[in-house]
Formats: sequence, structure tokens, C-alpha cells
Amino acid sequence: MRADRVLGNLVSAIGIHTETEESALIADLKAGSEEAFSLLIAQYHQPLYSLISRSINDPSDAADITQEVFLKVFRSIRSFHGDSSLRTWLYRIALREASNQRRWWSRHKRQEITIDSSASETQDESESSLAAVLADKGSDPFDHAVQNELRVRVEAALREIPEAFRTVVVLREIEGFSYEEIAEILSVNLGTVKSRLTRGRTALRLLLTNSEAPWANRSALSVGTRLQERSTR
Repeated sequence: MRADRVLGNLVSAIGIHTETEESALIADLKAGSEEAFSLLIAQYHQPLYSLISRSINDPSDAADITQEVFLKVFRSIRSFHGDSSLRTWLYRIALREASNQRRWWSRHKRQEITIDSSASETQDESESSLAAVLADKGSDPFDHAVQNELRVRVEAALREIPEAFRTVVVLREIEGFSYEEIAEILSVNLGTVKSRLTRGRTALRLLLTNSEAPWANRSALSVGTRLQERSTR
């Protein structure tokens, strides 16, 4: 998985930056280019995996669902007409697959699973406070322990937020989508996006500032304060 992350970061640095490059990639995908699909997977595997793992009941299913997303992309790329960006289209498919899995889980698996809380893999692409917390940065052992504890708590807090609010928080604060892009991905209006984001930030802030881990309180309070400040924007 570390190799995937390194490759994904490399592709992000040299990959799709313009509409022309994206159009060329889409054309190659539609032509069945294996190289184009490898590039697509390298660039989007880690962010889609992270999104899905935060969107479903059991993060251990995220790898299979991510694979299913790319299979859906492979099968349906010829029907993509560019009405949205390729990235938006991919995230829409990922969230739809995550939603399908949640419905299946609620019907068949709720009684079978013992919840084992653990921090899912994350990325550090966004400059927001949440993305900074969830990023795995090198540090001394104590700072690393504090950061890991805080990361676990943030991930756990995210899972306590209702799914509709959590999705918008993840797309905005971690994935860095604009309000307009989120509205397009979720097929809702801008007012709904802003309302859900405000409520999600507020819920997350309250969960983080009601801490039972005194040695990590300061970091959690800092994240909560920044979320409160962002809610006023």
C-alpha cells in the first residue's frame, strides 16, 4: 500500500493538470489503453480508497469496493461525455458504490461484525486542518504518539457524524473539493452543501472538544477551534 501511495504522489506531481491533458487521458481510456488505466489507478486509487473507507460501516471492505469502482469505470468510460470533470465523475461512482455497500451491510452484516476501531489510511493532499491531522508525518516518538492518538480520535469522530454530513466534510475538508464540485458529485444544490458542511463541522468540533484524553486535549481543541472558525466562512 505504501508503494501505491508513493506512486500516487508521483503521478499527482506530474499528472493531470489541464483540461487538454484530461481530455487526452479520457480519449486513451475510451480507446482501451492499458497504460491510461494504470495512470488513472495510480493517481486515484489512494484518495478513492480513503474516501470509501470513511464512508462505509466496515473499513476492511474498502479495498474490494475500490476495486469495484475501477471495474465500473473500465466498463462505463465510453459513456462518459465530459459533463463533469473526470475526478468528479470518479468520486460520484465511488460514493454510489459506498452507498450500495452501506445498504447491503444494514440488511445482511450488521449482526455479524464486531466493530474494531482503527484509523483508516489517509492522504495529505489538502491544506485544511483535518487533512493535516490525518496526514502521517515524521516526528519524534512522543509527537508521533500524540499525532496517532489524535488521528484515531478524528477518524472515530467522523464515524459518529451522520453520513450525509460526514460525506460533505470529507469532500470539503480532506479532499479539497469546491462547494460547486460537491454539489455536482452529490446532485444537491449549493445551499444544501453549505448547510450540511456547517452542521458536520459543528458536530465534529463538539465531538473533538469533549475529549477523555487529557494529554491530547490541546491538539483536539485546536482542530475544533479551526473547524469553528471555518464554519463562519
